[in-house]
Amino acid sequence: MPDLNDLRVFGQVGSLRSFAGAARALSLPRSSVSRSIARLETALGTRLIHRTTREVELTPAGQSLMARSASALGELGQALEYVGSLATEVQGELRVSVGIGFGINVIAEQLPKFLHRYPDVDVLLDLTSRYAELVSDHVDVAIRLGPLEDSSMVAVRLGEMKRVLCASPTYLERSGEPRTLEDLKGHAIIEMPGVDGRTRTWSFLRDDRTSDVVVEPRVSVNDALTINRLVLNGAGIGIISCYLCAPEIEAARLVHLLPEWTTPAVGVHMIFPSKRELAPAVRAFVDFMKEVNPPGLHWQNNELPTDCRPDRQIASAT
Repeated sequence: MPDLNDLRVFGQVGSLRSFAGAARALSLPRSSVSRSIARLETALGTRLIHRTTREVELTPAGQSLMARSASALGELGQALEYVGSLATEVQGELRVSVGIGFGINVIAEQLPKFLHRYPDVDVLLDLTSRYAELVSDHVDVAIRLGPLEDSSMVAVRLGEMKRVLCASPTYLERSGEPRTLEDLKGHAIIEMPGVDGRTRTWSFLRDDRTSDVVVEPRVSVNDALTINRLVLNGAGIGIISCYLCAPEIEAARLVHLLPEWTTPAVGVHMIFPSKRELAPAVRAFVDFMKEVNPPGLHWQNNELPTDCRPDRQIASAT
C-alpha cells in the first residue's frame, strides 16, 4: 500500500514539474522528495517520472495517477486541515453533567453568556440527581458538589457553596422557632437520605467551636430543589444552599435560623475523565466558569460573604 505522504509529494512534483519546487513548497529537503518518489514507484511497481536535465516529465502511468489522485489529494488536505483546526478552535459539542438544582439555578443562569462568547459550541446539558459515569456516559466535564470520591478523575476546584439553616414563617408559627441547636431535635427535619440509616448528623461552626446535632428526618429526599420547595411550603426545617434560599430570605418567605451558627461550606469542583489535554471547548468552559459571579457562591481566592443576600456579588477567581 503506497504511503499517503509519498503520494502527496508526487502530487507536488507532478503539478510543479520540479523536484526543487516541490521541496520548497513542502518545506522538505530535495533528497527527501527524491526518496518519496522512489518509494512510491517501488510500491506501485512502475516508473512515474522521467527525470531529464531540464524538467520533470510524467510517464503515462504518472499522468494517469496524477489525473485520478488530484481531487482525492485535495479533499484529503482539506480534511487534515479541518481535523487540525479542531485541536485549536473552540467548537463542536460539549457534554456537561450537573445536579438538577445547581444546573437550573446556576448553570442555566450563566450558560447564555458562554454560548454568546463561543457561537460554534453546542452544549448537551445533562441535569441529573445521580453522579454520571464520565467515561461510559461520554461526559466531557461534570460539576460535583461536596467531597470527591473517585480519585481517578481529574478535578479543578472552583470554590465553595455556603449553606444555611432555614424554615418558612408558616412552619415557625405552627411549631415554634428553635433557639438552640438542641431544639432542632424536636422539629420536623427535611434532609437528604443517609447511607447508614435514618439518622443524620448536622455539624455547625461558631467561632472556634464545632457542635454536632443528630437529627432524624421526617422527610428524606435526594434532590436539593425539592428540599428547598418542601421547606418553603412549611414542611419543616432544612439546610439549604444559598443560591437557592437567598432570594426567599430576602423576600421574607424563608427565615435564616440560628444565624450565629454556620454550616461547613461545600466544595464545588469540575471533574474530567482523564489527564489528557483538555479539548478547546472543555478548556473554554472551565475558564468561563472560573470567571462568573454566581450569587451565594464563593469562588477561589475570595472571602466568603457574611450573609446570603442575593445582591452580594462574589468577586471572580483569577
